[in-house]
Amino acid sequence: MEYLAAPAAPTQGSILCCHCGVPIPPNPANMCVGCLRARVDITEGIPKQLSVSFCKQCERYLQPPGTWIQCALESRELLALCLKKIKASLSKVRLIDAGFIWTEPHSKRLKLKLTVQKEVINGAVLQQVFVVEYLIQSQMCEDCHRIEAKDFWKAVVQVRQKTLHKKTFYYLEQLILKHRLHQNTLRIKEIHDGLDFYYSSKQHAQKMVDFLQCTVPSRSKSSQRLTSHDVHSNVYNYKSTFSVEIVPVCKDNVVCLSPKLAQSLGNMSQICVCIRVTSTVHLIDPSTLQIAEIDGNTYWRHPFNSLFNPKQLEEFIVMDINRVQEKKKPAGAGARSNKHTLAEAWVKKTSELNTDHQYFCCTHLGHILNPGDLVLGFDLANCNLNDEFVNKMSPHNVPDVVLIKKSYDRAKRQHRRNWKLKELERDREGMDTDDERQYQDFLEDLEEDEAIRKNVNIYRNVDVPVESDTDDDGAPRISLAEMLEDLHISEDATGGEGANMMTE
Repeated sequence: MEYLAAPAAPTQGSILCCHCGVPIPPNPANMCVGCLRARVDITEGIPKQLSVSFCKQCERYLQPPGTWIQCALESRELLALCLKKIKASLSKVRLIDAGFIWTEPHSKRLKLKLTVQKEVINGAVLQQVFVVEYLIQSQMCEDCHRIEAKDFWKAVVQVRQKTLHKKTFYYLEQLILKHRLHQNTLRIKEIHDGLDFYYSSKQHAQKMVDFLQCTVPSRSKSSQRLTSHDVHSNVYNYKSTFSVEIVPVCKDNVVCLSPKLAQSLGNMSQICVCIRVTSTVHLIDPSTLQIAEIDGNTYWRHPFNSLFNPKQLEEFIVMDINRVQEKKKPAGAGARSNKHTLAEAWVKKTSELNTDHQYFCCTHLGHILNPGDLVLGFDLANCNLNDEFVNKMSPHNVPDVVLIKKSYDRAKRQHRRNWKLKELERDREGMDTDDERQYQDFLEDLEEDEAIRKNVNIYRNVDVPVESDTDDDGAPRISLAEMLEDLHISEDATGGEGANMMTE
């Protein structure tokens, strides 16, 4: 009998790792798992720490952008919510498994254990397990916020002005502070193009609307919405909304009037400069010094817009200037300004000093300008104006340049400014650099215009020392006589903070 040997079982060969030399089964990368993981991290780009918003009152989680959903701890809904936070980062890997790691309920932490795969060197597939930690942040949802607030406001005044500059709002803010109109407000909210004032009664809101119509040129309309009613006692609860729109013209704006309006104002030129906005819009004709005041009703009957925004102001240097003797007023002409001097000037852009191109213009700033001074103005000769009234004007009646105000060193003015203003406490969306620049423009306007300063409470800033006038560069300043002392109740005349005034 002959016995046949069984065939030998096939055995898999092994290779050495190209880095550490450990025998391993063959793979496309020719590396062991330890070396491959040490050199390739497939979780790179996936955030390991994130945050989720949680409302304590209703125990809901925020699903961006604005949906609140109910999720139990370690539930499928909460897992899906957490994975959506890193959905964009997981697009480059393959998600194999996901699950929660137990954490203390009061730790405000959620830990997710994820298993992902990705093809790496030479087609080798690497699998990796990592942990993503979520921090639970408390945030009240809108529904709970409304419940906590109990919808306590009964009226809101929405003040809007469709302009890029906030000079009128800064002036209005100081008027409200001076007359204490903000004391009855429940909340003041600042938005992009205006302010919202919330009140507990309709009477307070109506008082604010009346104040606005007396202080700034505006128009208003109102509406109300029924919130609840009792059929037994015949009691109805309404929420009132007052919308106040301020005329879209600010100080230092160049405007073009309609021919009919210009004729009714004493045949003044259609191109005018707004020198002040109070209860009316104050305009001046830079070629004749003729002034006019336009109230809100007149503006809405004959509306006009600003031709430029403040960012289009250009800097000019005065090459030559000649004061013009007062011309004889034509028949039907309006009043002229006594605070300005008419002059004819040759100016050149500071950006074109290497050229010989100059501009000729008539200006109302003859009382403060001298050859060599820097002045800000608008260039009408090299711009494309999209205005219905300008397009119908004769080109000979449109000036090449309109000068607005004299330019001073802003950094030096800020450094020596020894006064300050108070501000309304309001909810801000965020103050950017442009808002800061506009606020500095408003402060400079207060220094240059005495008529506006009379309606504003200016307080002395004791942190800035008073400088002598020997280094004055000619920039207008506010005298100490016009400033008020900022009173702090905590430091009174009794000698200490809250000291007892009774003596034995």
